[in-house]
Parts: sequence; structure tokens; C-alpha cells
Amino acid sequence: MSIIEGLNKAFENKFRIGTMAILVVNDWVDFNTLKKLLKATDGNLASHLIALEKKEYLKVKKEFVGRKPRTSYKATESGKVAFQAHLNALEKLLKNNLGGVDGSS
Repeated sequence: MSIIEGLNKAFENKFRIGTMAILVVNDWVDFNTLKKLLKATDGNLASHLIALEKKEYLKVKKEFVGRKPRTSYKATESGKVAFQAHLNALEKLLKNNLGGVDGSS
């Protein structure tokens, strides 16, 4: 068994981890709020949101507020489950390997 078993490739990027961490504890969060919290560029954040949407880890809502468009995101149940499984795998990896490769350290 690999020590990295259970890690989800979809969450290997800091923007994806950050996005999911925000969305699992909040309901709908708009693009500009995510961008500000993650200190991401429009294009960078958009590409990571699309990747998470393709995995069906988040839902997208587009609406107009006044005359301005607003896009908001929400974690899906499957996204929450996948993210929690990833966090559990990270925790297991850390707990099982704190002694170093040879058990010392």
C-alpha cells in the first residue's frame, strides 16, 4: 500500500484546497470573494473552479444583482465527501510518517 493512498488529485493545488475549505463551511460564495480570500487572479481562479465543477464538486449559480452579473459557488455533497476523504488521507499520511522514513527522527 502506498503512503499517499487516498489523496485526491483534484485537490493537489492550493487554490482548489482553499476553495473547498471555504465552500464546505459556507453556503454560496461569489467569485470576487473567493478571489480576494485566495489572492488569486481571475484566470487562475476560474480555471480551478472549472476543474472542480467538472468533477461535480461544486455548483455554480449565475445571477444579476442590479445590472451586474454575479457568479457564486457552493460545494456539492459529493464534493464535501471527497474533500473530507482527502483531508483524512492527509491526516493519516502525517500521523503514520512523523517518525521519519526509518522510524527514527
